[in-house]
Amino acid sequence: MERKGADMSFPPVILALPDWIQECCGDPARSFPEAGERLRLAVELARRNVERDTGGPFGAAIFDLATFRLVAAGVNRVIPESCSVAHAETMAIMLAQKRLGTFDLRSAGDFELATSAEPCAMCYGALPWSGIRRLVYGATREDVQAIGFDEGDKPPDWARALEARGIEVVHALLRAEAREALECYRNRNGRIY
Repeated sequence: MERKGADMSFPPVILALPDWIQECCGDPARSFPEAGERLRLAVELARRNVERDTGGPFGAAIFDLATFRLVAAGVNRVIPESCSVAHAETMAIMLAQKRLGTFDLRSAGDFELATSAEPCAMCYGALPWSGIRRLVYGATREDVQAIGFDEGDKPPDWARALEARGIEVVHALLRAEAREALECYRNRNGRIY
């Protein structure tokens, strides 16, 4: 059954990040040698996404571990893009892979995904195939669920499963700062989806 008013052609899918991303990320030559600095950028992306009303309270960034330079940044764009998979992590992964010309980041070096919150079930599932070598996150699953988000089902030993695949996991770094972006979203009556 065709939906009323729906265009049944297949146009290209284009997911856009907000215009302010560039100003937030700063100088492309900048190095972020400390894990806390890298995660702080992801948390700042989440905070700005809420404050500028351009998406959900999640930010992510991928860094080259050889140079500690930013490769790609992403924010949650589920509602503005009408796309359930437009999470901050997937947006950053897609952009990094596109920029580097590979579907497997491992083929281009060692990369870290810094994300403002523990990955949901979908983003967790994407990590092994993305080619990242290290995951660093701020807010925990419990923090995200406390404001009403459904994080989906992950195995209880999810981090160990990633580590068995060669992905180091750094848990709850800067957790208090990361929770602030979530609280800001709740205080602004952000839509829970």
